[in-house]
Amino acid sequence: MVTVNLLTFVVIATLLVISPGPNGILIAKTVPMSGHKAGLAAVWGFVAAFYIHGTLSIYGISVLLVQSAQAFFILKLLGAGYLFWIGIKSLSAAFKNEQNLELPFSKKRNSVSIRSAFAEGFLTNMLNPKVSMFYLAAFPQFLATGDSIYKAYFLVSTHAFINLVWFSAMVFLLSRLKGLATNANFIKWLKSVTGVVFIGFSANLAFLKP
Repeated sequence: MVTVNLLTFVVIATLLVISPGPNGILIAKTVPMSGHKAGLAAVWGFVAAFYIHGTLSIYGISVLLVQSAQAFFILKLLGAGYLFWIGIKSLSAAFKNEQNLELPFSKKRNSVSIRSAFAEGFLTNMLNPKVSMFYLAAFPQFLATGDSIYKAYFLVSTHAFINLVWFSAMVFLLSRLKGLATNANFIKWLKSVTGVVFIGFSANLAFLKP
């Protein structure tokens, strides 16, 4: 029974990780513009956020968000606002690129530092609606009364490990496509798509029902 429960969790967690969402879009934007190190830093930001999500769920704080409409509304607006800000920032960068296509690519590449990439990955995953809802509603279903805290964190670690493997593979795949990283038109297109997608995620989160 324990094995079946774990396998079910692994399947659901894997589907959650590989399904399209803000995390994947962030990696697709970060690696071509800032390199694989920044991409991996963003992935570790995802991992850190998983442990925060897990801790909130394990200690019952998530229950307050589920039961309090006001708390859920505030969290929802924070998440929507952050995703909207990333979208606008990407569209603005794409517009600047369009005005400066005649400049050498090296002068207009907007790289982010390792620390900034980690922070962006952390905040994106912390405010990712599908991850939030997973830990608010689904995660507690895999824990029974009397289960140790070690089992709970083992499940969180399993989820984080799946995330680490999937997005690290994506980082290294994208880093091998070096031609894209030096193509100004591709970077402009990528920033434009990223901006629109993040604004779409923002709107979706803003109208999410508790």
